[in-house]
Amino acid sequence: MSDETTWKTEYAIETSASAQTIWGIFRDVPAWKNWNAGIEQIDIDGPFASGTWFSMKPPGEEALRSQLVDVRENVCFVDETRVGDLAILVAHRIEPLGPARTRIVYAVDAWGPGAAEIGAAVSADFPEVLASLAKLAEGTR
Repeated sequence: MSDETTWKTEYAIETSASAQTIWGIFRDVPAWKNWNAGIEQIDIDGPFASGTWFSMKPPGEEALRSQLVDVRENVCFVDETRVGDLAILVAHRIEPLGPARTRIVYAVDAWGPGAAEIGAAVSADFPEVLASLAKLAEGTR
């Protein structure tokens, strides 16, 4: 029997962009919708720092409230979204691979009712989002 109350997955892409360049794109929350097709509107309620809340509206859906729960400059940020008893944590990691290579990792951990279904839906576009992010970062030098 599979346990559908916990679910996790991870996607990664390598890029020639620096961690600082990628971090600059991450910090510019209002511009996420320019490179992430899964965001129609996004608003952040303060600085890009642990504890700050933001609202993100996917196309054709209700806006979701999320909180930045761990923000480490040029390393990672983690956001948490809760819907009832369901919690979804998404870690966005920047991993230096050498002088001119960086890996960007999006990791999802979901737990609660429907975690497998919702987690899969949340992360379905991550390969495209990562490709778009890498392309933008490589053109931002």
